Amino acid sequence: MVDKSLITTSNQLEGYRITKQLGLVRGITVRSRSLLGNIAGGLQSLVGGTLSIYVDLCEKTREEAYQLMITHANEVGANAIINIRYDANEVMNGITEVLCYGTAVQVVNI
Repeated sequence: MVDKSLITTSNQLEGYRITKQLGLVRGITVRSRSLLGNIAGGLQSLVGGTLSIYVDLCEKTREEAYQLMITHANEVGANAIINIRYDANEVMNGITEVLCYGTAVQVVNI
């Protein structure tokens, strides 16, 4: 089971030795903004500053993709994930795909 303290954007984990590489793991989600969310976001944009409605949507979307990546890593027997990254693409106007991916590994303390 993946230890959340053993998830990193680095290629290695200090104090651990990689004993087995299990390959690519990923979590993907696709989200759209609701009509009410777009209206509220539009009103916020008139005032300026941080658009909290969109920040919240983006944060929830990234967290969902992250959790799905962890689930995938657990399915392949990993206890750590290295070299994680995020990617996002607009599938169509107002619909965004977010991908979180990394390399599933098994590690031991050194």
